[in-house]
Amino acid sequence: MSKITFIGAGSTIFAKNVLGDCLFVPALAGFEFALFDIDEQRLKDSENMLNNLKQNYNSNVTIQSYSDRKEALNGAKYVINAIQVGGYKPSTVIDFEIPKKYGLQQTIADTTGIGGIFRALRTIPVMLDFAKDIEEVCPDALFLNYTNPMASLTGAMLRYTNVKTIGLCHSVQVCTEHLFRDLEMDHEGIEERIAGINHMAWLLEVKRDGKDLYPEIKRRAKEKQKHKHDDMVRYELMDKFGYYITESSEHNAEYHPYFIKSNYPELIERFNIPLDEYPRRCVSQLESWESMREDMVNNSQLTHTRSQEYGSRIIEAMETNVPFKFGGNVLNTGRLISNLPENAVVEVPCVVDRNGIMPTYIGDLPEQLAALNRTNINTQLLTIEAAITGKREHVYQAAMLDPHTSSELSMDDIISMCDEMIEAHGDWLPQFTKKESKAYMK
Repeated sequence: MSKITFIGAGSTIFAKNVLGDCLFVPALAGFEFALFDIDEQRLKDSENMLNNLKQNYNSNVTIQSYSDRKEALNGAKYVINAIQVGGYKPSTVIDFEIPKKYGLQQTIADTTGIGGIFRALRTIPVMLDFAKDIEEVCPDALFLNYTNPMASLTGAMLRYTNVKTIGLCHSVQVCTEHLFRDLEMDHEGIEERIAGINHMAWLLEVKRDGKDLYPEIKRRAKEKQKHKHDDMVRYELMDKFGYYITESSEHNAEYHPYFIKSNYPELIERFNIPLDEYPRRCVSQLESWESMREDMVNNSQLTHTRSQEYGSRIIEAMETNVPFKFGGNVLNTGRLISNLPENAVVEVPCVVDRNGIMPTYIGDLPEQLAALNRTNINTQLLTIEAAITGKREHVYQAAMLDPHTSSELSMDDIISMCDEMIEAHGDWLPQFTKKESKAYMK
């Protein structure tokens, strides 16, 4: 029996999206959906939810929960990763509260910046452990990574393991649809070309019947900026750098040094930036989970509509040999984007069929876009270096190279903040907590 293993299956809503989608793929009839999570109750919830969907759609897949990770992975053809190491408490709280003491404010803190760095440092060692199991019990499996920070985690897997890995996000497939809806433009029949890095990929071309739609997009965006709305940061970046970016304004507010500035607090109001947005979402989700749980886990009439997630469609393409095009995160091997580093992870159009995943060559990005990408790539590469070597100096360097952090704090404060965060995370960062940092500071 072929197997799809879902690690982090206690993320019930996301498991419903991705594995629920897989229920609608005829080529996956007879597959086992193997579920693994360290939270036994959430694991059981997801198992019950998927069994409800299975019965309602008369699917003949097998739903099986596992308490042993290696057993869950044994013989898997596909592995889906959706873990969060450290959870909201203590780790996300630490990622926000300690930087705030130093005057460093954040919105989401899961991609780059100080929060993204520490999320990666917690997660990379865990994923390298996954890789050891995969290399032993399912060496040919395709690893579909949905966990953030996407570029750092996917890069670590591709550079330091033998696991076939693809990084998948949600922002590429909805980028132009949301933009056109926001600007009250017709989205039907457009042609688009998107490439860059995860959460900072660029809408390089957008046309209909060969006509460039960017002039009209920019005209309408300029008008919209006269009034407060939820996408002001991205419109400002498009105005100043010429292109629209894939990920949300609350994310991009903290990827650049221009928007969240203690010396210019009026920018927060001007660009409608929701500080501490991610902790608010976490609290809201925790508070609403019990009522959602009743609707989802204990609902024998549960239904599902196939989502926009790429996962099931990639698996379907590999099983049926019918090609599928998507935006994927891959190593920049052979300089797919020729003016970005070869050891960076880039987000480019890919095609998948039975032969595997084939990324497409982009060439040079417009130089200003490549420059913005490189500012985030610098931190991503140093974060991977820190996780692999266990050296605190690389943690400091990653933070000092981060655009937002370096625009707000001195080097001494950055080092002190990193030390304090390492100590606060404690057992979540065992590779650093026993190391002495003073030598670097001399």
